[in-house]
Amino acid sequence: EVQLVESGGGLVQAGGSLRLSCEATGFIWTDYSIGWFRQAPGEERVGVACMKGSDRNTYYRDSVKGRFAISTDNAKNIVYLQMNDLKPDDTGVYYCAAAPGEDAGYVCYSALFGSWGQGTQVTVSS
Repeated sequence: EVQLVESGGGLVQAGGSLRLSCEATGFIWTDYSIGWFRQAPGEERVGVACMKGSDRNTYYRDSVKGRFAISTDNAKNIVYLQMNDLKPDDTGVYYCAAAPGEDAGYVCYSALFGSWGQGTQVTVSS
């Protein structure tokens, strides 16, 4: 059974940094795509950063390119999202997600991911 547990959210001023962690168990990393998604109040859940397990290729939402980085520590079964130079528009609940295969990681579309964590709140003040 795939299990995902996020941590690391919080309140930060614009320009600050946060690192989100997702403890991910129950699947073989190379067989899965993993990703981070954000949902702001009243908005749909959008892909922020995704990674294909097979070749570690990554996808980033245009608005976070150069500021966010997704990485993994396979030995610890943890997926990270390093977020730098945070902006108020980055505010939302961040979810970790996993899906078998490569397609989900290539396009980073929430409907392709079937396993989700409970989410962690990130609030960026101006």
